[in-house]
Amino acid sequence: MTAIDRPFSKRRRSLLHWGLIAPPVILVALIAGSSLGETRIPLSVVLQVLGNKVFGAGFPVEKIDEGIVWNYRMARAVVAASCGAGLALSGVVLQALLRNALADPYLLGISAGASTGAVAVTVAGLGGGAISLSGGAFGGALLAFGLVALLAHAAGGGVGLRAAGVIVLAGVAGSQLFNALTAFLIAKSANAEQARGIMFWLLGNLSGVRWPDVVAVVPVAIFGLIACLFNTRALDAFTFGADSAASLGIAVRKVQLGLIGIAALVTAVIVSTVGSIGFVGLVIPHAMRFVVGNRHGVLVPASAMAGAVFLIFADVISRVIISGQVLPIGVVTALVGAPVFAMILIGGRTTQ
Repeated sequence: MTAIDRPFSKRRRSLLHWGLIAPPVILVALIAGSSLGETRIPLSVVLQVLGNKVFGAGFPVEKIDEGIVWNYRMARAVVAASCGAGLALSGVVLQALLRNALADPYLLGISAGASTGAVAVTVAGLGGGAISLSGGAFGGALLAFGLVALLAHAAGGGVGLRAAGVIVLAGVAGSQLFNALTAFLIAKSANAEQARGIMFWLLGNLSGVRWPDVVAVVPVAIFGLIACLFNTRALDAFTFGADSAASLGIAVRKVQLGLIGIAALVTAVIVSTVGSIGFVGLVIPHAMRFVVGNRHGVLVPASAMAGAVFLIFADVISRVIISGQVLPIGVVTALVGAPVFAMILIGGRTTQ
């Protein structure tokens, strides 16, 4: 085997390794997400319901238990897994392409822009019904990131820490702008009941998720994963800068636009389905770097798996932490993600 072939062979072994690990881990998390909740349902009943629905086993199960497990909890768990994986992958992509450890869809204004686009379509009637909710969210996401990129470029950019700081500050400004636009659209066009529902949704809400939503988010999450896996070599190269990537034969502009567009698309579909969920795309990639290292051939599948599992259990916590009430899942991810990110920052500093 030549020296050129070794990285590709190692990448194939890594993909096979994670291809064997990730499915059973996510399956266990999905079953746990379908078992846990305010209404106690034995694990045996959950497995019987899944056997009936997936394999047509014909176990005798109470209709109410079947409805809770399959139509409510399992649908939520599948959507949560897809959203967690998609947001984690978006964070991995943006952090690598921008060489910025703080880059994620939430911080760079992509989530805020997607929220504005979704609200503009649903509440303000933008497009007169010709634009779908996901289409509006995607357009808002691209507009927001374009504005952040222009602002960072106009501010001078620079290199190293200056470039990272400029991008983060531009993202904060873009997020505030689009959050203000969202609030303005809600105040201008929504009634009190609509405003309450939208504000709850904007914090991340899986309460209304059912199986039709699975059709929207699962293919997008899988597409994002496949795209990232095909570009792991490019992502590795970008961690050393665009010039290094170009010297290795990477089509820098094409890869940047393509992967950022994919990150925006994934984020837009997630936001249009469950609202804006913070910290997943920021914390999960950092945590997985401590576990598996910086090589994207391992980091990409590990982050997707960890993001899926994390959001499944965040959804469980949102349903059980307050009796008789469901918290927005974004509240749970922030309560968990902020301290974890603080520990990651402190740990990274002490190991330098």
